[in-house]
Amino acid sequence: MCGRCVRRAPPQSQGVAPLRYAEPVDRLVTQLKFAQQLAAGRALVELMQQHEGISALLAGVTLAVPIPLHRTRLRERGYNQALELLRPLVAKTAIPLTLTALIRHRPTLAQTGLDAPSRRRNLRRAFNADPLQVKDHCVLLMDDVITTGTTVAEAARTLLQAGAREVRVLAAARVARG
Repeated sequence: MCGRCVRRAPPQSQGVAPLRYAEPVDRLVTQLKFAQQLAAGRALVELMQQHEGISALLAGVTLAVPIPLHRTRLRERGYNQALELLRPLVAKTAIPLTLTALIRHRPTLAQTGLDAPSRRRNLRRAFNADPLQVKDHCVLLMDDVITTGTTVAEAARTLLQAGAREVRVLAAARVARG
């Protein structure tokens, strides 16, 4: 865990980001996210599946949820990159995947270029979770890249407040700090 997480524990119980956000992973993420190159997502999934921590993270998970995009961003992009990463990871498991348990009800600025306090303000209360879908579940929350952890923390907090028993986070990559 990072020093910040030791001082103040994040809401999620576990987290795995098997890849470092550096060459060539950063290029794959950019191609997936902004250039509609879904093959880059498949390459990321193949790299992620080589990490031994993925199996342990998935053990006991009862519901899989991608970090949602706001409907306007989804319309612009045409797909949710977190979903494109999550779908093949849970395809060979019995874990149900849902797109409606967590929604981004408020449009937010792109996190790129925002400092940590701005990221927190930007995402505060941006998500809603459906208690009927998440109550008592161990939820796997998928994102593409973790930079400060703000997005997954806010989404995990929302899921837990709606009654999820536990939230585990999986991201393709993590930005290395300083």
